[in-house]
Parts: sequence; C-alpha cells; structure tokens
Amino acid sequence: MRPEIAVLDIQGQYRVYTEFYRAEAAEKTIILINGSLATTASFAQTVRNLHPQFNVVLYDQPYAGKSKAHNSQQRLISKEEEALILLELIERFSCDHVMSFSWGGACTLLALAHQPRQVKTAVVSSFSPVINAPMRDYLERGCQYLAACDRYQVGNLVNDTIGKHLPSLFKRFNYRHVSSLDSHEYAQMHFHIEQVLQRDLERALTGARNIAIPVLFVNGERDEYTTVEDARQFGKHVGNSQFSVIRNAGHFLDMEGKSACDATRDAVLGFLKPAPRGQRKRAYHYPQGNHAMAL
Repeated sequence: MRPEIAVLDIQGQYRVYTEFYRAEAAEKTIILINGSLATTASFAQTVRNLHPQFNVVLYDQPYAGKSKAHNSQQRLISKEEEALILLELIERFSCDHVMSFSWGGACTLLALAHQPRQVKTAVVSSFSPVINAPMRDYLERGCQYLAACDRYQVGNLVNDTIGKHLPSLFKRFNYRHVSSLDSHEYAQMHFHIEQVLQRDLERALTGARNIAIPVLFVNGERDEYTTVEDARQFGKHVGNSQFSVIRNAGHFLDMEGKSACDATRDAVLGFLKPAPRGQRKRAYHYPQGNHAMAL
C-alpha cells in the first residue's frame, strides 16, 4: 500500500508534504488531521482501518515532519492559518470527509465553520471543548518544559499523561520522536499551548455553530484529558452532533491495542459507511517507526 506523494504549494506561502492512498474501488475520499506536532506516521493504523473503503489523504503541517524542510520556519503558524491550509487541501483532493485527532480538532472545526461544499461528514476524535484540571496541568507543564527546550521532560510528560495507556513500544516511539524535534517545533508547540490557555479554543467553538454537516465525536472511556463527559458539551455548539465512546481506551484510541483499534474502526466506519453484515474484521498491526505524539 504505497501512497502517491506530492509537496504542494499552498496559498503561495507554504509547501505541504502530502500522501494520497488511492483505492480504485473507493467512491469517497477522507483527509486526516494530526494533533500538534504529530506527523503522517501517527496515522499508520488509521490508514489501515480506512483503506481501501476510502481514498485517504495525509499531510504534514509546514513546520513538522516531511514538510518542514520545504519551509523557512521564520514565523509561527496559528490554528486559523492551519484551517486555511486544510481548506485548500480539501479542495485539491475533493475530500468528502475529514477526521481529526486531538488538537487537530481545533483547526478542523475552524475549517468546517467555512462550510466547505465538498465535505459531507466529519469525525473529531480525542478532543473536548473543556480544558479540565488534568489537561490544564498537562499544558502548563508542557509550556514550562518547551520554553526550556527540555527534551527529556517533554518526552516523559507526554508518555506519563495523555500517553499513559499506550503500549510500551509506542511510548518508545513517542519519546524518540519528541527528542528529535527541532527548536522551531518546540516554539510552535509552545505557541499553540499559549493560544489554548488564553481561551483561543472559544474561537473554534464560536465558529462551530456554523457547521451544518453531521459530526461524530469519538473519545476514549479512560481518557482523563478529553473526557467523554466533556466532549458531549460539543452538542451545545455543533447542531448535528453524534457521540461514540471507545471502551477501555485512553486518549490515543486505535493505538492502544487490538480491542480499542477494532472499536474505533467500527465506530468510524459505522458513521461514515455502514459495513455490510458479515464483513470480515481487519487485523491490528503495530506499525514500525510509528509515533503517537499529539497535544
């Protein structure tokens, strides 16, 4: 399953690395939106769950992954700018669906507030409209460690908090990913956290009232940081909201083991494209070189 790879010029300002997993029999296309500073590698298992039922588009933000070598990194990028990048990618790939993970939900809601005509449904996973006490503690400590460029502490913070339910293999990938980030990526992450702590999330929620398409919110039962109860408050902001709880799963859902992977896949496919009876379940794989990093 090899993707078609392209580095696209976006708005004459950014160069964005993309992967397009084409499925000849698929009628619809879905684009996946990472959490902060995660890369296309984070979605390896999700691609397996969605392909070949859908064509799947992945991309790296201009400051991260395989996009960063193509951009100058002279200034920080806001969530609003990320939303505009997403809107252009939706247009270019004629995406019918979008699916976000963690803080990728912020730019996704901002983009959907523009009501892109192609998009028919959206899935927002591991995201919440509430900064609860555990999430605030995580973000505030993250700010401190990022400002000090303390790679050891950042890596441990992620694995000890939102990544606490990950298998040890993924925790090792996470730590290795965080410790290899460039200083501008730390600065970008610090900027995003400050935006969140300064109630930037409210802008995304205000715009969410313009979203008319069905949106499925998926959260892990064991996730203390974006809880099931908090996520249900999206119902006050998004008119056509649906909710799914993944039992015995934390923040990283389909990365946390076979049962969580199967349940996440079934919830997403059941929303996007109900499966025929008797359809054979696909196997869970530990993708090599994968990381789960996200905010």
